[in-house]
Amino acid sequence: MRPFWNSNTQYHRLVLDALPPGASRVLDVGCGDGILSAELAEAGVPQVVALDADRPVLDRARRRHEGRGIEWLQGDVHTAAFEHESFDAVVSVAALHHMDAARSLVRFAQLVRPGGTVVVVGLAANAWFDIPAAAVAIVSREVLSLVHGRWEHSAPECWPPPLTYREMKALSARTLPGVRYRRHLLARYSLVWRKPRRTN
Repeated sequence: MRPFWNSNTQYHRLVLDALPPGASRVLDVGCGDGILSAELAEAGVPQVVALDADRPVLDRARRRHEGRGIEWLQGDVHTAAFEHESFDAVVSVAALHHMDAARSLVRFAQLVRPGGTVVVVGLAANAWFDIPAAAVAIVSREVLSLVHGRWEHSAPECWPPPLTYREMKALSARTLPGVRYRRHLLARYSLVWRKPRRTN
């Protein structure tokens, strides 16, 4: 059984693999219980900034991962005093549906340096044509839960998500030109976007 396994942590490896080589400062937006932030630190990222709006969940994350050198911040990504282009990557798992997605993706893009990466793993609502995929996701999640054991996170939930998968795909393409959108087995999608480098 894997510790801290659920449908969100299943895709943490995807986030870690999408980081730009040598990433030294990464922002985890909507860090929740801090599992991904801790994995970023374990992967060798020297500066991990973990941001969440919910004080109780942030306090629990800080206690759970004490001593890892993570900077824990309570706040909103839109109002936090971050300089533009001050992170090598901005990552977010299961948090974008709590926010205005278009505005937040623009903000994420502002915060990454040229050559940096925005990585999102998110949830979306099912339209009628998504029902078969949703059924497969439910069965797959139950099977994997038996294999790994399912960990229940303590962060607040927001359900249903405001946008469907199709809407999220279209929105991300408009907001982050060149973004790579993928739909995943366990009722999640991912967005991976590399900020273009400046040309002289």
